[in-house]
Amino acid sequence: MTTQPDTTRLLLSIFVSDLLPVFAIAGVGFILARYLALDARPIARMTFHALVPALVFTVLVTSTVSGGAFVQMGVFYALVALAAGVLGWIATRVLRLNRAEASAFLLVVVCSNSGNYGLPVTLLAFGRDALAFASVYFVASSIFSYTGGVLLAASGERSLADALRGVLRVPAVYGAIAAGLALAFHITPPAPVMRPLSLLSDAALPLMILVLGMQIERATWPDRPGVVAVAIGISLVATPLAAFGVAHLMGLSGPALQAGVLQSSMPTAVVTTILALEFGGAINFVTSTVCAATLLSPFTLTWIIAALQRG
Repeated sequence: MTTQPDTTRLLLSIFVSDLLPVFAIAGVGFILARYLALDARPIARMTFHALVPALVFTVLVTSTVSGGAFVQMGVFYALVALAAGVLGWIATRVLRLNRAEASAFLLVVVCSNSGNYGLPVTLLAFGRDALAFASVYFVASSIFSYTGGVLLAASGERSLADALRGVLRVPAVYGAIAAGLALAFHITPPAPVMRPLSLLSDAALPLMILVLGMQIERATWPDRPGVVAVAIGISLVATPLAAFGVAHLMGLSGPALQAGVLQSSMPTAVVTTILALEFGGAINFVTSTVCAATLLSPFTLTWIIAALQRG
């Protein structure tokens, strides 16, 4: 049973090991935007069109989780994302958001930061067995972020047909397709292919966090802070509770349960700021939600990790 001192030490460990590096990199982006007046859009576009496809491809082709576990965790992610989407849709109706606002709201509640935040926290809390399952969740989340996430980001300002065509122009989709074909036909990409892709993949997450810091520098107080608060409540409280329920229904246990629920409890993904920039979404609302959810997440994650350890 986790005692109060153990919980306090875990919170400090999570902050020092996983949050502080993220905040440090975002701080660099903040300083660059504040004192050099750098524009985040070119960096976001470079990340979106060059680095993220490499990240998706590399994560997929290097996965070592068995096919059955891969499918199970993928189904778990889909059900949790559906639950978050339903909760978000209900909230948009209650809050009476317009089309653009509702699209941005659904984007931030469905897309969680399961990569640069979720993976290291899972490793810290539950070890490498759980990390393998967390990696599968991340892959499924990444595929959605650059397909469904793009659709949500684009549909707020464009017609549905234009949004669907926008999905087909996302390089990460083709990175996922290429990785799927390589896995299906048991093709091992040669080193001259994987080495540059790995380098591009390694650069993706830091640049995404830099973009976040640059956007925070330009962020203003949201027009409707109550809407931001509701989005954060869904991401950090309601979705984790739904994840516990889905895991129980699916009979998940051990590292799969720990990784799945913990990944579902992450704050809004940094990539939503890039999607909002790329497709003209409500960037102020998205950035405010990402920033506030990330700052508040240690308080909820600490208790979720403690509950998973007791289970």
